[in-house]
Amino acid sequence: MTNKQISESEAKSRLSALCAQREHCSYEMIEKMQRWELSEEAQAMIMQYLTEHKFIDDERYARAMSIDKLRYNKWGRKKIEQALWQKHIDSDIITHVLDEIDDDEYLSVLRPLLQSKRHSTKGKTEYEINQKLIRFAFSRGYEYRLIRQCLDDVEEDVYQDD
Repeated sequence: MTNKQISESEAKSRLSALCAQREHCSYEMIEKMQRWELSEEAQAMIMQYLTEHKFIDDERYARAMSIDKLRYNKWGRKKIEQALWQKHIDSDIITHVLDEIDDDEYLSVLRPLLQSKRHSTKGKTEYEINQKLIRFAFSRGYEYRLIRQCLDDVEEDVYQDD
């Protein structure tokens, strides 16, 4: 499929409509405009229009994405941070947005995730099972201190069930 060059006004109209449907970041819009082979001046003018009219707000995008990834994908801070970084979100915005999410919110997602995973994890010893759970939680982007806290809670639940 070849990239079709479109006019500046058509690009502004398309991007405005696209941003009105769901959150997008400035990086995504710039990528689209580059594929449409718009001049850098046109890209700058359209980006100014989109930001002035609140179609694009990278902080709002980062906030929405981080909540979505935490609640629905069950990602931890590190994985969310990496996804935002890949979208070229400013590091100050990433830090600010992720600092708004407190440990209790991460724990409320991680605790049931580890409890569920524990039931399907096999190992010869408790230590081996815990190591597998730790690796699993790391792969989801969770920090060790939160993982350890959840593992202590999960172990207590297991011993209470017996």
